[in-house]
Amino acid sequence: MEQEASRAPALLPEAIRRRLEPLMLVARKVRAGAIKGDRRSIKRGSSIEFADYRNYVAGDDLRQLDWNIYARLERPYIKLLEDEEDLAVHLILDASASMDFPPAGAPDQHKLTYAKHILAGLAYISLTSNDRLVLTAVSGAGASTFGPVRGRAQGIAMLRFIQDIEAGGITDLDTALDDYALRARRPGLTLILSDMFSHEGQYLDGLNALLSRGHETAFAHILAPEEIRPSDVGDLSLIDVETEANQEVTLDGAMLGVYQRRVEAWRADIRNECLRRGAHYFPLVTARPWERLILSDMRRAGLVK
Repeated sequence: MEQEASRAPALLPEAIRRRLEPLMLVARKVRAGAIKGDRRSIKRGSSIEFADYRNYVAGDDLRQLDWNIYARLERPYIKLLEDEEDLAVHLILDASASMDFPPAGAPDQHKLTYAKHILAGLAYISLTSNDRLVLTAVSGAGASTFGPVRGRAQGIAMLRFIQDIEAGGITDLDTALDDYALRARRPGLTLILSDMFSHEGQYLDGLNALLSRGHETAFAHILAPEEIRPSDVGDLSLIDVETEANQEVTLDGAMLGVYQRRVEAWRADIRNECLRRGAHYFPLVTARPWERLILSDMRRAGLVK
C-alpha cells in the first residue's frame, strides 16, 4: 500500500504506517469468519476440505473463484474451506457538527481530523490483514458507507473516502447504532469514534443492539483539550453548534472546577456502562498522539496484536 499511503500523508504518515504494518486486529468474543484472511498468528495454512460458497466481494483473491460455477451461472462465487477464516471489521465515525471543533486556531487538536487519523490507521491494518472492512460515517445528512471490501488494493479508495468525510448536522448516536446493528450482515470487531455529544445523550440502546448481535464493541471517546478544561472565563454566551440553542453562563474558578468534575463523572459513567456490558472504552484527548490508541491502548485491551 506504498502508493496510496503516500497520497494522503496527512492521514497516514509513512513512519506510523510502517509501525502498523505488522499488526492485526483481534476480536476474541466474535466467532471466526467464513473465509480466509491473512490472520497472522491465528491459523497457518489452508484446509483442502470444502465447506460452502459465498458471493465474490471486491478485493477477494481471484484464485479462490470457482470457475466451473461461474461458467454455468455467470456469477462469481468464492469457495470456502473449513479451516480458513477472516474477521469482519466495522468502523463507525460520528461526523456530526460537534466533531468540527476547535473550529480554528488549533488544527492539531481538531476532533474530526484526529478521528480520521485513527480511522485510516485501523482501516490500513484491516486491509493489510485481508479482513472484511466496512467504514461508515454518520451525520445530519445520514450515513455514508465504504465497503464491504478487503485487500490492499482498496487502500486508495479507503483513504479517499475518509479524506472526504465532512462534519455537519445532528447525529442521534443511539438510533444510528441500532440501525447499524440491524443492517450489518456479519458481526465482528466494531469501533465507534465519537465525542458522545449525541442527541439527548443516549447511546446504550444502540450499544446493547450491537452486543446482542454478536459484535465485540469499543468506543473511542474523543474530546478536545478545550472541552476538558475551557480557557475562556467570565460571562459567556454558549451556542450549541448542532441545535443552535443558547445558554448564558458565568465561568469562574469555582464553576470551572464544577465543570471539570462533571466531565470526569460523565466519562466515568460511560466507562462503567461499557465495562458492565463487556464493551471496551477508550477516553481520548486530541492533544495525545492518535497512534497511541492503536499501538498502546488497543494492544493492552487485546484488540490489536
